[in-house]
Amino acid sequence: MDSDEVRERWAERSGEFSPEYYAYYGPDETSAALLDLLDERVGPDASVLELGCSAGRHLAHLHENGYDDLTGIDLNPDAFDVLAETYPDLDETGTFHVGAIEEFVTDLPDDAFDAVYSVETLQHVPPEDDWVFAELARIAGDLLVTVEVEGEGDDRTETDERPAVNYVDEGVPLFYRDWNAVFTDCGAIEVESASLDRDTLRAFQPAGTDSAQ
Repeated sequence: MDSDEVRERWAERSGEFSPEYYAYYGPDETSAALLDLLDERVGPDASVLELGCSAGRHLAHLHENGYDDLTGIDLNPDAFDVLAETYPDLDETGTFHVGAIEEFVTDLPDDAFDAVYSVETLQHVPPEDDWVFAELARIAGDLLVTVEVEGEGDDRTETDERPAVNYVDEGVPLFYRDWNAVFTDCGAIEVESASLDRDTLRAFQPAGTDSAQ
């Protein structure tokens, strides 16, 4: 399955892990952890971008707790119909984009958002699009957060040319990366990490922030 096929699969997602699925379950432990981290590091006046926001349950939790400058991007256009129905206040105040992260970020200026985060999204970026990680560090002004799977799957495989990968959900690749190494190589400094259920949360201060210089 190449990168275009993977994007198409997510753009047409239904059933498990679809926008409806996430809207049904609503905010969770990850939503709470993100709120605590953003409150501590940037505050509710910050401009915030979620990568792969789906129906917006994490953004909705931020909005319910005083964040208004919120942006989300997702491949699945149905995500924003579900968002509008489930979180109408967020839909009214937020800014949302349909498309691939790789296409969206290249047109953004440096430090476009105070905080940028992903939840189980960057783990699906194929190796040929690794360049996008430097772009994410570039557009994050004060804080970059990853909440991604870092454990080992039973059918994990690895080669010299590609990161370890676990094929899930009928062939969709999930790439295991050392996110500390990925973003410190981009000049960022890891300032916090925590284990959440099956994911690892890592917070970075991008190069150019006062404490990252």
